Amino acid sequence: MNNDKVRINPFFEDYKTPHDTVPFDRIRLEDYEEAFMEGIRRDDEQIEKTINNPEKPTFDNTIINAEEDTEGYYDLLSRVSTVFFNLMSAETNDEMQELAQKIQPMLTKHANDVRLNKRLFERVKYVHRHHRKLTPEEKTLLDNCYDGFVRSGALLDEEGKEKLRKLTEEASMLSLQFSQNLLKENKAFTLHITDEKQLDGLPQTAIEAAALAAKERDLEGWVFTLDYPSYSPFLTYSTQRDLREQIYMARNTVCTHENEENNLEICKRIINLRREIAQLLGFRTYADYVLKNRMASKVKNVYKLLYDLIDAYMPTAEKEYDQVEQLAQKMEGKDFDMRPWDQSYYSHKLQLKKYNLDAEMLRPYFELSQVIKGVFGLANRLYGITFKENKDIPVYHPDVKAYEVFDKDGSYLAVFYADFHPREGKQGGAWMTEYQGQYIDRKGKNIRPHVSVVMNLTKPTEDKPALLTLSEVETFLHEFGHSLHGMFANSRFESLSGTNVWWDFVELPSQFMENFAVEKEFLRTFAFHYQTGEPIPDELIERIRKSRNFMVANGCLRQVSFGLLDMAYYTKRNEFNEDIIPFERKAWKKAKLKPRKKHTPLNTCMTVQFSHIMAGGYAAGYYSYKWAEVLDADAFSVFKKEGIFNQETAQRFRDCILSKGGTEHPMTLYKRFRGGEPTIDALLKRNGIKRKTKKA
Repeated sequence: MNNDKVRINPFFEDYKTPHDTVPFDRIRLEDYEEAFMEGIRRDDEQIEKTINNPEKPTFDNTIINAEEDTEGYYDLLSRVSTVFFNLMSAETNDEMQELAQKIQPMLTKHANDVRLNKRLFERVKYVHRHHRKLTPEEKTLLDNCYDGFVRSGALLDEEGKEKLRKLTEEASMLSLQFSQNLLKENKAFTLHITDEKQLDGLPQTAIEAAALAAKERDLEGWVFTLDYPSYSPFLTYSTQRDLREQIYMARNTVCTHENEENNLEICKRIINLRREIAQLLGFRTYADYVLKNRMASKVKNVYKLLYDLIDAYMPTAEKEYDQVEQLAQKMEGKDFDMRPWDQSYYSHKLQLKKYNLDAEMLRPYFELSQVIKGVFGLANRLYGITFKENKDIPVYHPDVKAYEVFDKDGSYLAVFYADFHPREGKQGGAWMTEYQGQYIDRKGKNIRPHVSVVMNLTKPTEDKPALLTLSEVETFLHEFGHSLHGMFANSRFESLSGTNVWWDFVELPSQFMENFAVEKEFLRTFAFHYQTGEPIPDELIERIRKSRNFMVANGCLRQVSFGLLDMAYYTKRNEFNEDIIPFERKAWKKAKLKPRKKHTPLNTCMTVQFSHIMAGGYAAGYYSYKWAEVLDADAFSVFKKEGIFNQETAQRFRDCILSKGGTEHPMTLYKRFRGGEPTIDALLKRNGIKRKTKKA
C-alpha cells in the first residue's frame, strides 16, 4: 500500500512560508498550467455570480467584487501569473518559453472575455452613474474600472468586439515572441579571445570576468558577451579597434539577421496592430489612446518637452562631441575618422584627461556588500526603515537575496528580493517588480508587499568580490527607488497601490534616488576600499562631483532620440509599411548630431531590441524618463535646500508621493509635496545647461 501523501500544487494552498512568500523551491513546471487553468475557471465562476446577482448593482457588490477576493479563494490567476511572468524575465528556460506560447493566448482571451462581457459592463456602467458617496480612493477605483472597460472595447458593437479580440490576441503573442527572440539573440553571441595580446587596454576586472565566463562555458581563454557588465568595459577600454567594432555591431544588429529571431516584421506588425486597436476605440493614433491617461495628456505636450530639451542641450552636445573627436585626432592623426565603436573609448580618454577619473578607479570602493549596506543605510537615514536578510524565505536562484523590511516603529513593512547578476536565463537591463502587491483586506488587515529588484551588475570573480562602477551604483539606487514606492504603499485597493501610477510619474521615485550617488555625505557611509578599508578620498569625491556632467548633453539627446522614435511609430495614422531601419534614422534625426563625414549608414537597428516600447509597456511613453527627470530634479532641489537627509522632508515625500500610489492625480500628489508645479529649471541647473537667450 502506498502511503505517500498526494502532492498538492503549491499555488492551490497556503504557501506556509515566512510572510506567505512564494515557495519557489516547491514549484514545478507542470504546476503553472494547472494553476492557470483553474485560475481562469475560478475567475469565470466569480464573474457569473456577479452578473447573476439579483440585487441592484452597487459599488460594493460589483466594483469591489472585481477588485477583491470575496469567496475565500486565493486570487489564483493573479498569483500564478505574477510568478510565471516574473520568472520569464529573471530565470527562464526553453520549457517555460514554450509554455508561455501556449498560455498567453488563453490569458488574452480570458481578459477579453471579462472586459467585453456585456452584462458585467452594464453593472459597472450603472454604478458609475448611480453610486453612494465615495472616498477619493473609491472614486478613483470606480473611474479606473469604468474607463478600463471602455478602453478595452466595452462600447463597441459585436463586430467591433470580435475584431478587437483578434487584434489584441495577435499583439499579445507578438510581444511575447519579440522578447523571446531578443533574449535568444543576446545570449547567442560571444566574443571568444585566446590571444592574450587582444586583451590590451582592458582593466583586470574585465579580464577576470571574461576568464570566468570562458570557464563556465568550458572554453580556454576569455569570453565577452553582450551583457552590459561585459560589453560596456570592452567598448570603453579595449585598444583593439576591430574587436570593438565586432562587439558593437553584434550588439546593435541583434534580431536583424536572416534567422528565426529576426524582429523587423514583428515590430511592424505590433505597431500596426496597436494603431488599429486605438482607431477601433475611437482614437486617431495609439499615442492619443495612451496619453489620455498620462500627465503629458497630449502628443503636442510630449513633443514640446522633447524639442525643448533638444534646443537646450544640442549646443552643449556638439561641443562635447567636438572635444572627444579632437582628442581622438590628436592621438591617432588628423585624418582619423571616429566611428560609433570609438566614442566610448575616446570619451573615456577625455574624461581621464579632464578629471583624472574613470570607472575602474572607483570600483574598489564600490564592493557590492558595502553598496547594499549604503543603500539600505540611506533608506534608514531618510525613513527609519531597516532590512534583515532572512534565509528561510525561498528564492528562485542562489544569486537572489531575500530581506524582511521593518518600519521605523519596528513593525513589519515588506519583503524585499534583490537579484544582482547576469546569467543565461535572464533578460538584460534592470527592473523592479512585485510578487505581492499591498492592499487592505475586508477584515482590515494591511497585506504588505513583496517587491523585487532585478539587475545585471558586475559578477564576483574567483579572486575578487563584485566590484561595481558608479553607473551600476546609480542603477541599484534607481531600482531601489521603485522598490520604496512599492514597499511604502498604503492604499486600500491593490490596483491603486505602490507603482500602479501613470507611467510618466512612475519614474519619479526611482530617478530621485539616483541623485544621492554623487553626494559626499552618502558616499562617506559605505564607499570603503574593499582591501584596505580606507574611505574613498575627498579628492576622488571631488573629481566625481566635477565630472558629474561629463557628456551629459549627449546622454540627454540619446534619451530624447529614443523618445522621438517611440512617438514616430505610435503617432502614425495610416498603415506603417516603411522599412524599419531607414525610418528609424529619419525619426530621431532632430536629436542626432550632424555627421562630420559622409558614411554609408550602418545597418544597425534600435527598434528590434527596444523592449520598452515593443514588449514592456512604454509604447508612446518612453518620453516618461525625461518627463520624470524634470520632476526628480525639481524634487531633489527641495532636499538640497532643506538637507539631503532631512527626515521631515523625507517623511513628506513618503506621505505625499511614495505611500499614495495611484489614488489621486499625480500632479495633485506632487504639488502637495512641492507646493507648486515643477519647472525645467532645476534639471538645467543640475546639468550645467544654460538656456539660449532669445534676441529681442
